[in-house]
Amino acid sequence: MSEHQSVVERLEETVKAVRARTSITPRVGVVLGSGLGAFADTLRGVEKIPYAEIPHIPPPKVIGHAGNLCFGHVDDVPVVCMQGRVHLYEGHPIWQVVHGVRVMARLGVSCVLVTNAAGGVDPTWAAGDLMVVTDHINLMYHHPLIGPNEEALGTRFPDMSNAYDKALRAKLAAVSEHEKLPLREGVYAGLLGPSYETPAEIRMLRVLGAQAVGMSTVPEVIALRHMRVPVAALSCITNLAAGVGSGELDHSEVEAIAKARREDLQRLLRGWIVEAGKP
Repeated sequence: MSEHQSVVERLEETVKAVRARTSITPRVGVVLGSGLGAFADTLRGVEKIPYAEIPHIPPPKVIGHAGNLCFGHVDDVPVVCMQGRVHLYEGHPIWQVVHGVRVMARLGVSCVLVTNAAGGVDPTWAAGDLMVVTDHINLMYHHPLIGPNEEALGTRFPDMSNAYDKALRAKLAAVSEHEKLPLREGVYAGLLGPSYETPAEIRMLRVLGAQAVGMSTVPEVIALRHMRVPVAALSCITNLAAGVGSGELDHSEVEAIAKARREDLQRLLRGWIVEAGKP
């Protein structure tokens, strides 16, 4: 492993190592965010590869991110799940933050659902709400495509007009209606972290038109759209942001709310995978 390897060379090395460990060719990819990783354990015939055993994918250090690449099936749909992710605030270079989703794309998935735990910016919302992301605002001051463009992956200037695929969002809405699970829609603001936002920053985000705020997702979505992989994203509003709710913000609250919505989230994810994975 060399620091001078290109993004494509690292991808090839990772994909080769992963394919040596599983015979499953995934059709759908899912990124499981803070406190949401339990879904991977429900896959039929689940096969887990720890990130520590995969080249170029570092194990996450944040509580609630197990750090496994999981393969299995939902009904007849072959799936790959990232059971946790790494974040920019952990000190990783941005190519490494998006490496996992790029591997999913190289493994042949036709679409990806990115999930996250997020803070609620809208004061009329509540902890536990589920939100389909319709768009994002990148305030991370990092971008996964800075530097020489990898033409083998995508164009220099990818279009982000439909970053969150309308057809995939419609499938989430249809499943939520069938399962009688209320589902909100909104804009996700991505900030670097790791500190939670100040009340002034939350007021700014509200003016900018965001309904939720978090520290992930945006780089992954950009990297996937660069590779022309359709993406949907789902936020679990695990707390009301600073100045919106009362009390001190704490990561344990994030985990507790995500755990409380686990069964509903699993129903929603399973239904969406079945719909999105149809040939």
